[in-house]
Amino acid sequence: MPSTQVWAQAADAAAENIRASGSNDIIVTARRQEERLQDVPISITVFDQKQIDNRNVVSALDLAKYTPSLAANSRFGAENTTFSIRGFYQELRTTASVAVYFADVVSPRGGGSTSGGDGAGPGSFFDLQNVQVLKGPQGTLFGRNTTGGAILLVPRKPEDTFGGYVEGRVGNYGMRRVQSVVNTPIGDQARLRLGVDWQDRDGYLRNIAPTGPDRFADINYVAARASLVVDLTPDLENYTIASYTRSDNNGPIPKVTNCNTTRNGATLPTGLLSCDQFAREQGLGRYVVENTVPRPGIELDQWQIINTTTLQASDSLTIKNIASYAQLTSTSRTEAFGTRWIMPETFLGQPTGDLAGRELSFVPVMAAPGLASNDQSTFSEELQFSGSAGAGRLTWQAGAYYEKSNPLGTYGNQNPSNLSCADSDTFQCVDALGRVLGREGRQGSLSRQLTRTTFRNIGLYGQATFDVTDSISLTGGIRYTWDKTNSVARKQVIRFPAENDARIYCLNPALGPNGPVQNPDGSFDFSNSIDPAAAATACQQSIEQKSKAPTWMLGADFKPADNILLYAKYSRGYRQGSTNPFGGDGFETFGPEKVDTYEVGAKTSWSGAMPGNFNIAGYYNDFTDQQVQLGLINLQGLVAPNTAIVNAGSSRIYGVEVEAAISPFAGFDLSASYGYLNTKLKTLTPVTIPPGSLYNFVLFTSLAGEALPYSPKHQASVTASYSLPLPESVGTVTLSGTYSYRSKLITTYTSAEGTLRPLSLLDLNLNWESVAGSPIDLGVFATNVTNKYYYTHVNEQSSSGFISRYLGEPRMYGLRVRYRFD
Repeated sequence: MPSTQVWAQAADAAAENIRASGSNDIIVTARRQEERLQDVPISITVFDQKQIDNRNVVSALDLAKYTPSLAANSRFGAENTTFSIRGFYQELRTTASVAVYFADVVSPRGGGSTSGGDGAGPGSFFDLQNVQVLKGPQGTLFGRNTTGGAILLVPRKPEDTFGGYVEGRVGNYGMRRVQSVVNTPIGDQARLRLGVDWQDRDGYLRNIAPTGPDRFADINYVAARASLVVDLTPDLENYTIASYTRSDNNGPIPKVTNCNTTRNGATLPTGLLSCDQFAREQGLGRYVVENTVPRPGIELDQWQIINTTTLQASDSLTIKNIASYAQLTSTSRTEAFGTRWIMPETFLGQPTGDLAGRELSFVPVMAAPGLASNDQSTFSEELQFSGSAGAGRLTWQAGAYYEKSNPLGTYGNQNPSNLSCADSDTFQCVDALGRVLGREGRQGSLSRQLTRTTFRNIGLYGQATFDVTDSISLTGGIRYTWDKTNSVARKQVIRFPAENDARIYCLNPALGPNGPVQNPDGSFDFSNSIDPAAAATACQQSIEQKSKAPTWMLGADFKPADNILLYAKYSRGYRQGSTNPFGGDGFETFGPEKVDTYEVGAKTSWSGAMPGNFNIAGYYNDFTDQQVQLGLINLQGLVAPNTAIVNAGSSRIYGVEVEAAISPFAGFDLSASYGYLNTKLKTLTPVTIPPGSLYNFVLFTSLAGEALPYSPKHQASVTASYSLPLPESVGTVTLSGTYSYRSKLITTYTSAEGTLRPLSLLDLNLNWESVAGSPIDLGVFATNVTNKYYYTHVNEQSSSGFISRYLGEPRMYGLRVRYRFD
């Protein structure tokens, strides 16, 4: 079994326990039961609610900043962030490689053409007991799609005393945030907890285009949660959580940072337009962007009900049933590549006439008219048995899991590519670039892709630990999972041989008479278009993918002394295959992937005058049947670029993780963590384009022989905290700071520009608890104190003449006031 790693465990929450006992008494649920953190031989990073507040963690991207071995991709907004742990990242249109759990239930599915679901959206990080980041495959107790690990959000459970708080925050960029939590007993057998979190903040990206709002990358969400615990009998407890999240903001936009006008000696028309945009923005500020999408924004509506019933059948047997139902709907309309090209009066030596001044863009991401980008329900049911035998020397768990995720309706996107559109929803578009180049109707196009996707997942599992002696334990576990995905998809391409003259075709030529017909010379005949009246049902395709696999874990741990734990483990992880209804023709499905992981480590703690702890873990992963992303391109511009997922990779991953904390003297606590990650894509199997495909060029976003994307080699974090020696009547005043470092981060291998530079950030906090003995707490916080200008993701499109990048947050600061009542 793996060892415990507490990467960013700030000493302010643990110092008193360390000083008192030389150990850390934080309770975690990493093995699906409550245990003392230091006794759990699993590699974990833990943040309690105080640490989350001090670091101003609002989004999944914020969490990754403080957690070595954890990375995040927020290209499609904070609502749709995907995680990577130890090099296991999630490609667009695959299932998660890092599962996110709230109250023992996996996050609701998305299933759309953009990322959505399977994560931790806005409003997820308030009123929590803690956040646990589990490293490495968790395929026995947590199931499929945890090849990288799992993130557990543990909410505060209702308590048997009355109390709560109201908190307000204000900050720069017009930030306003209000939180309130009330906990109350209801008689002798029930307890209720209610909470709400609301935040509104202006965006730090300034839009200089006439279309859209003035600001992007803003925050606007509300999250509400109600929890009720009822003791039905002394041995039977019912725990229900109802939650709701609504987020509505303008979304992020990348900034064009590079342009090139030629490629392989040929002029790039889109490169010329990109360079015009690049020059236009110079001198207007670092955080200037441009938008062409009407009504841009990212909306998220999610609600969920979780019911957990626990029966203490006997001293040695516990039966637990966990049932959940959730609905998730998200809609994205965003300038995903940050391009706003303006047609000049003269272009490539030709007058542009009435096209002068017309706007066009590369490929905006837009929900189809009247539909959502993701629209899915998720039901899950888990029956769990746990117990002990042999005077407590054997502890065990076993259970069955069922999940069904159904579409709430048809959902999907439409993407205008190289078009100038007054309203793409009603096909009011012109192929401006094509007309100027003498290729009208062939340079720009609009893709419309709709789907209804259903997921079904079934699992059976068991795990047991046997104490061979008082200091040696052996653990074994196995799980078998059956997965099935069904999609019904409609993929259409709309071309404009004349202004506002829409001609509709099936995007997949294999779907019959309304698809493009390939000529003997390799070109395509687009003469047989779909009757607009039949377009709503034409081009329909049914897709199915099944996968199944066992996963397991074998481990041993040895405690030569009370405060020393040594461990070793071997485990198998598995990520399901699935459908890709929006992939290019011939690439609509992909198979499962698997990983074998070997891990050893040690964990120690000590008391005395300078209490502390030191943990170290080393691991090696053998990764096969890897799901990798493939870019699909038509070099003649017949259709917009697309992506595919193929099982074409095999990788090896190894690393070391170290964590240490110490309290040199009363009031001063210091903690540090470091992660070293070495990844290599060993092989990448060549991919052949199916005959008759509209695409004639493929491009992997990874490169054989190189490191994997989103796998920084070095990550480190240092937190120092000092409480001033003041009288108790004054309150507790604590100064703290966190320095985090991440080495270069590769987002894509399509060029050297796909690598993000090393990044170091400094955050500071000043907290005054119980001001003058009152129930009032004050705080001042600042993130990115040195105001670093940095990027979080790269769109590498040199083949189209530009590179754009998403910008990280500048310096953020604010003041918080909390009133506690009981």
